[in-house]
Amino acid sequence: MSMSCYRQRAGWITVVTAFTPVLVQAQQAPAEPETPPSGLETVVVTGSALGGVKKLEASYNIVTANEDQIRQSNPKSTADLLKISPGMWPESSGGQTGANIAIAGFPSGGDAPFFTTLLMGSPLYGMPTLSFFETTSIVRLDDTVRAVEILQGGPSVVFAGGQMGATANFLLKTGTDEPSGSLGLTYGDENLWRVDGFTGFKVGEGWYGSFGGFYRTSDGVRDPEFTADEGGQLTATLKREFDKGELILFARYLNDKNQFITPIPLIQTGTDNFHEYPGFDALTGTYYSEAIRHVRLPGYPNGGTTADLADGRGADMWFVGANYDHEFDNGWSISNKFLANAGDVDTNALFSRSNPSLLADKLYTVPTTLDGFQLPAGSATATFADGSAVAPTQDVINQGWWFVHKELQNLNNDFRLSKEIFQDNTLTLGVYLAYYEMDDEWGQGGLGMLMTNEPNARPIRVSYVSGGQTFQLTDEQGFLDYGGFNIAQRGHAFNHAIYLSDSWRIDKWLLDASVRYENQDATNRVCNLTNRNLDGNPLTVYDNAVPQCNGTLAITDYDEDFTSWTVGANYSFTDTMSSYGRANRGGHFADFDNGIRGSTTGNTPPIQIVRNYEVGFKFQNEIVYADISAYYREFTGLQYQQTDRLGAPTGAKLHYGSESKGLNFIGALTLWENFRFQAVANYLDGEYTDYDACVPFTNVVTGNGCARIEGQQLQRQPKLRYMLTPSYHFPFDWGGIDAQVTYTHIGDRTQDQSGLQELGSYYTWDFAVIANVGENWQFAVRGTNISDELGITETNSRIFGTAAGTGGVLLARPIEGSEINFQAKYLW
Repeated sequence: MSMSCYRQRAGWITVVTAFTPVLVQAQQAPAEPETPPSGLETVVVTGSALGGVKKLEASYNIVTANEDQIRQSNPKSTADLLKISPGMWPESSGGQTGANIAIAGFPSGGDAPFFTTLLMGSPLYGMPTLSFFETTSIVRLDDTVRAVEILQGGPSVVFAGGQMGATANFLLKTGTDEPSGSLGLTYGDENLWRVDGFTGFKVGEGWYGSFGGFYRTSDGVRDPEFTADEGGQLTATLKREFDKGELILFARYLNDKNQFITPIPLIQTGTDNFHEYPGFDALTGTYYSEAIRHVRLPGYPNGGTTADLADGRGADMWFVGANYDHEFDNGWSISNKFLANAGDVDTNALFSRSNPSLLADKLYTVPTTLDGFQLPAGSATATFADGSAVAPTQDVINQGWWFVHKELQNLNNDFRLSKEIFQDNTLTLGVYLAYYEMDDEWGQGGLGMLMTNEPNARPIRVSYVSGGQTFQLTDEQGFLDYGGFNIAQRGHAFNHAIYLSDSWRIDKWLLDASVRYENQDATNRVCNLTNRNLDGNPLTVYDNAVPQCNGTLAITDYDEDFTSWTVGANYSFTDTMSSYGRANRGGHFADFDNGIRGSTTGNTPPIQIVRNYEVGFKFQNEIVYADISAYYREFTGLQYQQTDRLGAPTGAKLHYGSESKGLNFIGALTLWENFRFQAVANYLDGEYTDYDACVPFTNVVTGNGCARIEGQQLQRQPKLRYMLTPSYHFPFDWGGIDAQVTYTHIGDRTQDQSGLQELGSYYTWDFAVIANVGENWQFAVRGTNISDELGITETNSRIFGTAAGTGGVLLARPIEGSEINFQAKYLW
């Protein structure tokens, strides 16, 4: 038996054994699981100083989903779940982790700078994002999640981490008086095997406990010839209920490895039509393979290291937290949320450079500015690892093989004291404290590894003769160099904020006003680099100039403060209809990798500021559900800096802004008892402002140039996105079947601020059929992109401007092909 099979079976045995006693107990006394409400009567806690407010009365854009609705949305990853909120655009084509998350009207080109993940109301890290890290990467969806609340703008600038963009708050299940739980097994057509389980129970009078998690393995839709995804998560809670309050303790451990999917070759025709590259399946192909899986990286800090593509972009993290709420006499109440978490969030992945070309062209004719070598004619010898010759007509490419070790630690606490000043008027004083650290070591390849341009690529070794001497262009692994950016970096920061919020109910009005003052005090230490010849041999070209830490440090201190505010008003016409208006101002601090590193103390970039104005309308009756909001967003403090062909910053930093207006909509029609039609849609009209000059850029495909960004569409964000979901419930004597189909349209987008590379539009079809048999059994079949549509979310992110070269060839990241899974679940 292979070790991977042994680990897979061992993981299943562990989880199944843990749930066997409660499964036996549940068979003796089945109970119906509680399902939280999902309409305007739903009480939301995120963004509210009152400890909770009905969605009908919330004067801001908030979307909720209970456990059933999360499953029905059939998310491919934690980030993909955000698609249920109009205006949220998660690019989930990269796999389980490392998503790019955009919020309509908030300009960003990657990662998730304007998005924060909360667990039980606490931010998972002091900064929303870092290079090679966004916070959904350390959260997995499973049966321990009770609900999610997704808040855009509005009061999020004041509460919790003070995120001015959007927050998603994941709420955990806890035990109840009646034992409840589930145990499920899932098989997917990409050789996915997954076991999920949860049990909630009463420990004693006023005490409740829960335990659950998942374990899974998968080859992935894009099969890399090794296990693409492997790992799991365990979560436990302990709740104590008091007469006027409760204490919830929770702990979670995540250990998961995930393939991080990067661009593959495609053919572009016209401005926005894309087709498969010959021999490379756009829906299932990947460069990853056993042949390039294990490497030695001599340029990595502190003497080099080994790395494994199968470790992917994984996470090995632990979390412990506590939520305490208590109401006192005379209108006083307190609330405290505490979270501590730490662990590793590493990245092992390929990253794109220039477009592919024939080996002979790569060696002799392609200019060095476009990643060619321009060797003396006929001088080179190219072989595979087994010594066989590589044909001059072989299609080849060089890609960065990057390994980034990222060790994170985070500690935060949010304390609120509330007092009813007079009838229906409550004043809340809050204090938020966070301390967090980052300890990184990067092996970020420059020219990277030379390999065949084909699925499951093979590395290529090259030597050449010049002046009677034989030079090794690559090492035995196919590496052309040992890194363009081999840094060691340590950062720590302390955020402290104080905020004041007042809520006042006047008849049918609910008014609120809040202000937050926050300071971020951060220090980042990055080793300075000196190019060195690692082996002292000038004939080994690949290691003649390897950037290495030279014993000195670039230390940057960042100490900034900002005041955010928000005011809102909601008017409830009836118990089922309301309207609101809101204005807010929020700020975005620099993070260790973006804004602090590369700057000197006192010369860090300005705080990015958004001014957001929105109005909304909500209505619900037996037939219609509607939640509509319109907004105007003005952004300042954006910056751009040109980079050279190896990705190093060069030239002056440019500053600009943006303006956006748009519409978000969630609606549903229940035309008869068992039929429901739901729509989630958003329209965005956003463009860059305040920089009318020509912006210079480096392009390793088409050559360098400049472009005007003034008036260009906000990069990567669709002008129009909508999901249409008809569903039907078929009742039977033995239970029932729920069936739904979702049509999703993703509108036109552009790759970067220049607007020169269009990404086109695309659509997908997804489905779900869920059968509930008796009181305890549930069987489900779900599928995503079942019609195998080709749609791309980005092109080569290391290219500014046009990404398509000769013959329309470009590197891009398409969505995955069809994925269908079957689940059998026992519930009690």
